Amino acid sequence: MAIPKVMGTEIEYGITVRGDPDFDPISSCVLLVNAYHEDPTGEILWDYDQENPLADARGFQVDGEKYTPNQQENIARNKTLINGARFYVDHAHPEYSSPEVTNARDLVIHEKAGERILEASRREANALLPEGTQMLLYKNNSDRKGNSYGAHENFLMDRRTPFKQVVEHLLPFFVTRQIYCGAGKVGSENCNQPCDFQISQRADFFETEVALDTMVKRPIINTRDEPHADREKYRRLHVIVGDANLSEYTIYLRTGVTVLVLSMIEDGAIKRSLSLRDPVLAIKEVSHDPTCKREIQLEDGRRLTAVQLQAEYLEMAQQYVGNTDTAETKDILEKWAYVLDCLERDPMELDRQIDWVMKKALIDGFMERKSLGWEASQVHMLDLQYHDLRPDKGLYYILERQGLAERMVTDDEILVAVHKPPEDTRAYFRGECLRRYGSAVFGVNWDSISFSVDEETIKRIQMPEPLRGSKAHVEDLLDRSKTAAELVKNLSL
Repeated sequence: MAIPKVMGTEIEYGITVRGDPDFDPISSCVLLVNAYHEDPTGEILWDYDQENPLADARGFQVDGEKYTPNQQENIARNKTLINGARFYVDHAHPEYSSPEVTNARDLVIHEKAGERILEASRREANALLPEGTQMLLYKNNSDRKGNSYGAHENFLMDRRTPFKQVVEHLLPFFVTRQIYCGAGKVGSENCNQPCDFQISQRADFFETEVALDTMVKRPIINTRDEPHADREKYRRLHVIVGDANLSEYTIYLRTGVTVLVLSMIEDGAIKRSLSLRDPVLAIKEVSHDPTCKREIQLEDGRRLTAVQLQAEYLEMAQQYVGNTDTAETKDILEKWAYVLDCLERDPMELDRQIDWVMKKALIDGFMERKSLGWEASQVHMLDLQYHDLRPDKGLYYILERQGLAERMVTDDEILVAVHKPPEDTRAYFRGECLRRYGSAVFGVNWDSISFSVDEETIKRIQMPEPLRGSKAHVEDLLDRSKTAAELVKNLSL
């Protein structure tokens, strides 16, 4: 029986400072992160001791050195928020890691809360910049200079499932799911075949099938083995192949379908061979065809379109679920089938639901009105403007206000998630500890929290079970513990 899926996302945002000829992305990111003052927490370390980014899921340790910043740099680059999330500087980008959630709808809410937090930080940071300059943020994946940055998804899986089996079934799924997960992009990059418009922002940047790295020779399947949970029970699948999405419908569908497929892999419910002859070539071929009609080569000699291959997964999922699953699972299956039907007929029917179609519809209309071609600089600017995080400038947000983007959640739910963690995972315990005992918190990681109590030795509380630490588990404990010292004492009883 597949384990319950706990999940989250890590989104790296594009950043620039308009009007600054000496723009330094790293210092700008540090300014942005430290400009966020809506949480009452103080100077808290991110606990890098609990991380091991060099462990490979194939069963070995990769050579290299783990970078650990000094205490001052750690505090300057990291904020752990009372909603259970992490907001920090990753290389030259601001990154928001959502708290752990248990379903696709909650992931939409908490990923969208991240957008609100980044925008609030941007406004505060701008007030500190010299006159005539302006910080801008983009939820996209490419800077048009050959650099790509990530939108990573994380799913806990059963460690007993052989990783070879995970790879076999996920490669064709990831190569083709972009037809409803892509964010859309004008042109190509990374020395790939030229095109006018493609489905995915990231597809051009994948160069190998399976590997540990996320920045050089990017793999379709990432092998990082860092579960942030009980290593004997869990594997965290670190998915780097997706785009940064703005459409709530796209985020919901992307997450829900992926959860279904992972559960099917764990339960041995994928019985068909869908292996591709050349997945690295195929991911680009699919992306470069917005008609979704191009066929890709399977290992067994068949040729299928991405829609047809996804339909194979859908049919197996329908058989797997039967009539016994949750309302959300049934909704995911219905939306998956609807989207594939539209993509088969005419992808442009999805101009209210799927990011890349929404963007293409905007650009097509603009080019027709202005009599412009794909090479026009205005078209490239429109492409970027879709991802602008400013509510009054970002084209996605304008569509949303005009009722032209299908919503999955409400603004009120998103605003609550800016300051409150999900209640059914350990993120609740983390967030509530920060809110109640922030001045006593010394360090945090996903699976631990450390307190400095009465100048004694640091007390680290381990949280290896992601579904423990929920409101149902710990609310009474927290209410009985008026101080961090009392909490530590009560936990030891």
